[in-house]
Amino acid sequence: MARIVEVEAYGGPDDKASHARFESTRRNKVMAGPPGIAYVYLVYGMYDCLNVVTGADGAPSAVLIRAVEPLVGLGEMRRDRLMVEGRRKAARTPEGLTAARRRLARTPVQRLASGPGLVAAAFGIDTRWTGIDLCDDASPLRLERDPADPGDRLTPADVTVTPRIGVGYAGEDWASRPWRFAITGHPSVSGARAR
Repeated sequence: MARIVEVEAYGGPDDKASHARFESTRRNKVMAGPPGIAYVYLVYGMYDCLNVVTGADGAPSAVLIRAVEPLVGLGEMRRDRLMVEGRRKAARTPEGLTAARRRLARTPVQRLASGPGLVAAAFGIDTRWTGIDLCDDASPLRLERDPADPGDRLTPADVTVTPRIGVGYAGEDWASRPWRFAITGHPSVSGARAR
């Protein structure tokens, strides 16, 4: 279990940073709805990224889960991260796997899933999870309110808003849009941390 601490929004076909900018493909068609469905894609041939479809049926859009704060199941998260590391070329030797295991053991809990690829790795999520209903209580992967503090509410002052990360290819207009949202100062926020 983890708390979402950072997300990025991606719009429809007009958003030059969104996968919806392409015509519907086998990979991105799930973005067209219904909302609450998982969209997982592989980036750079290495990192799976978890998105939540957000638009109404027929209106493709999604929110990328950029970082989470690990709460429960830390041993499983470290195990799943190590499995993903083990697939990389550098960790395919016994020495490489040992080095990866040591690096992961030194990784602070709050940094276990502080990046979109790390979120998926920490939960063993890959593209096969695309299409899972994240709002279904019976789903093995789901969004929930925090049961420990259902009254917890962030205020606008608690959230830092910045441009999305790594979308320079979309052009200045789309790259500069303030569509990244992070809990201000949270230690699990990825990349250039929100302050």
